[in-house]
Amino acid sequence: MTADGPVPSIDGVERLFAEQRYVADRDLAVSAFLALTLEKPLFLEGEAGVGKTEVAKVLAAGLRRRLIRLQCYEGLDVSHALYEWNYARQILHIRVAESRTDPSDRSAFVEREIFSPEFLIKRPLLQAIEDDGGEPVVLLIDEIDRADEEFEAFLLEILSDFQVTVPEIGTFTAKRKPIVVLTSNRTREVHDALKRRCLYHWIDYPSVEREASIVRSKVPGIEARLAREASAYVAALRSEPFFKAPGIAETIDWAAALVALGKTALDERTVAETIGCVLKYQEDVKRARETNAAARFEQSRKAAAAGA
Repeated sequence: MTADGPVPSIDGVERLFAEQRYVADRDLAVSAFLALTLEKPLFLEGEAGVGKTEVAKVLAAGLRRRLIRLQCYEGLDVSHALYEWNYARQILHIRVAESRTDPSDRSAFVEREIFSPEFLIKRPLLQAIEDDGGEPVVLLIDEIDRADEEFEAFLLEILSDFQVTVPEIGTFTAKRKPIVVLTSNRTREVHDALKRRCLYHWIDYPSVEREASIVRSKVPGIEARLAREASAYVAALRSEPFFKAPGIAETIDWAAALVALGKTALDERTVAETIGCVLKYQEDVKRARETNAAARFEQSRKAAAAGA
């Protein structure tokens, strides 16, 4: 994609985000624009739940491109990420060929037949490289920090040249580079060699005002006051040493639950009854209910009022 493509400016990227109801700051719009213009992978790092994965979904929806997602996990290998052979079909084909092929040339014929694209199961990386739909797809490599370092090293060539070799067939090269978004929750450090191949952007927790805007865009019918109060309360929780700080997704879930309960403003009892929408560990829930609850509630009310 080049600057004269469907997103010709940083303002165009900001409009794309806004149309998809993604509240993004200017810095993220600049990073996304440069990734699209320079055809470079975009590496997004930040705490869990700040909206990194959503960026890829928004770009795919806004640009009307197919989204291909590779969810990383410990033990992920080439057969699940790139390709593998359809062994069941190969065995069936061998048996059929043995009954129909002259014994003198059976071996060469069978080998030539079974190691063909027809028997190749294409996993996300190969699907993204070989896509022939015209426009490049959006490839999301989600939570790369969960994969092993060996797999991270395997990605280096793909992210540099956007090609891969299947020994029995040959080299697959992308006709047009896919739009690549990688995300990391920073559970471990990703190697510099991978980062060098990407543009980097850190997504932090939003301000109370920005998070309230996100909540209003995602939760139909919510009162502006309730959105501010919920966002301010979650911000107060993040300032304390809980085992797992709540992300934006938890704020949205909580706001939707509050609307379902018919609430237009927070009260201490409702906070205590619904805190499980925000905190997902029993130790955190107990601490939130029993420690500093009244002070935290008052702090959030003042913060919400100040931003009104």
